[in-house]
Amino acid sequence: MKAFKKNPCTSCSPYHPSPKKGMRMNVNRFAKAGAIAAGFFLLCATPGLTRAQSSPPSPVPSSHKVSPATRPKEDASQTDDFAGLKLTVEQKAKIEEIRQTMRLRMDAVVKDEKLDSYQKDAMLQGYQRLANAQAFELLKPNQQREVREKARARRAVQQEQQALPK
Repeated sequence: MKAFKKNPCTSCSPYHPSPKKGMRMNVNRFAKAGAIAAGFFLLCATPGLTRAQSSPPSPVPSSHKVSPATRPKEDASQTDDFAGLKLTVEQKAKIEEIRQTMRLRMDAVVKDEKLDSYQKDAMLQGYQRLANAQAFELLKPNQQREVREKARARRAVQQEQQALPK
């Protein structure tokens, strides 16, 4: 029989066996794995933190104050595509509701001081396209066909104008 070594731990009985060598290795292996994981995490997080601290503040682009009057009222080419359609009263009401909603959104974008002029222009164009798409969905198939034909004709004219030498 093996004789147990006395455990230096004072809280245990003097005859409590000391931890086996294999158990200490498991604890050490776990500690090493934890240290490696923590180190890896810090290595991944550190570059972002150092970049955030050491990079000089980027110049803030000067935002141009855009007055509500500069907001495009309606895209004339798009409204021309809808012109001449025989809309029902219900279609007219829904299209007006869509346009009113988009006007409110566009006014909010124009008044937003956090956006620069490029962002405002992009959002205004996006809202205009969204309004046109929603209005297009309300049309009957034959009306949609007419609008597509008008849009194709308009694009063809635009392409011809761009192709002409200046």
